[in-house]
Amino acid sequence: MLQLNFIRENRDAVIERLAVKNFKDVALVDEIISLDEQRRQIQNESDAIAAEANSSAKQIGDLMRQGKKEEAESIKANSSRYKEQLKEFTEKLSQVEQDLNHKIVQLPNLPHHSVPVGTTPEENEVVLTHGTIPDLGEAKLPHWELLTKYDIVDLELGVKVTGAGFPVYKGKGARLQRALINYFLDQAAEAGYTEVEVPIMVNEASAFATGQLPDKEGQMYHVTNDDLYLIPTAEVPVTNLYRDVIVKEEQFPIRHCAYTPCFRREAGSYGAHVRGLNRLHQFDKVEAVQIVHPAKSYEVIEEMSNYIQGLLQKLELPYRVLRLCGGDMSFTAALTYDMEVFSAAQERWLEVSSVSNFETYQSNRLKVRFKNEEGKMQLAHTLNGSALALPRIVASILENNQTERGIKIPSVLVPYTGFEYID
Repeated sequence: MLQLNFIRENRDAVIERLAVKNFKDVALVDEIISLDEQRRQIQNESDAIAAEANSSAKQIGDLMRQGKKEEAESIKANSSRYKEQLKEFTEKLSQVEQDLNHKIVQLPNLPHHSVPVGTTPEENEVVLTHGTIPDLGEAKLPHWELLTKYDIVDLELGVKVTGAGFPVYKGKGARLQRALINYFLDQAAEAGYTEVEVPIMVNEASAFATGQLPDKEGQMYHVTNDDLYLIPTAEVPVTNLYRDVIVKEEQFPIRHCAYTPCFRREAGSYGAHVRGLNRLHQFDKVEAVQIVHPAKSYEVIEEMSNYIQGLLQKLELPYRVLRLCGGDMSFTAALTYDMEVFSAAQERWLEVSSVSNFETYQSNRLKVRFKNEEGKMQLAHTLNGSALALPRIVASILENNQTERGIKIPSVLVPYTGFEYID
């Protein structure tokens, strides 16, 4: 969430930046500032009463030591009202803080100055395009037909076992999944990321800390009896490893990667673009997370973007990088790059990674801090990116590499798959 002092001291700038994200409820900013003023006023009045109470207690002690018991008892009788006043102020403060917290979490993160103005995905900025789109001719098949042709993923069997969006990978399809996971983890380790294995369910505090709650509860699977959530991305448990932690400045940059299955309800998704592996309820992903010094976070997001582009280049997939416009960004991000690969049979771009800088939006909830050179406590910046999500990578590999012999496996994956073709 945004920091209160920043909202209070930069009201107009906050409203201006929120407009880039197409946030309409600008009155909420003034409500937050007003509640913050009430909170500070109540706190000041409470502190003043507490000071009077302490002064009276000291005076009573002095009088008792001087043997002036009658005077001490008189002041003591009058000072009982302090307890009642302090209780009243505590109750008021608790209510105002509750209202303030409820409202401030409704404000999205402020977009970076480089974020383009726009309301739809069509207004995202194409930063670069890389690679050659293959010409497959008239015989090309979309990946959902290739899945059946080579018997490597069974969508209907997944429907039988669980429901739509829960595929069953078979034979070389399962081995390709495992190969991609291991390859991505090995590449992340070479790039300096420390691998962690984390729970795939999180509690409410963790989901709140990274911004999934209260914004995305409708997209998460909720295990109601235990009040736990299946993770939509490894970002949630990995970043929460540092919740309420004071890190040392020399630890920066903190880099982690993790493989997990991910679960998303994808409520409201429909149409041809969700066919096959294009949009699933359960899918595999390797996530990269960094916690860094605030002065370095915009260097780091470029570094992370370049790293993920390197993965796509090694997989020999044509791709493009988009800088998302304000209206297409997530609630929590300050800047996001999307990486999309071209799916030659579908003849469309498919998103395979989002790389985001959250600045202090997550760390303010997480309370992940460090002491700067002046010895003052400061919030760190958090970033993450898919490195990579598997379903659309698999879809593009299958479609772009289909030949008369079968599906040609990218050369970097052959040591992991143990085969050169799916045939």
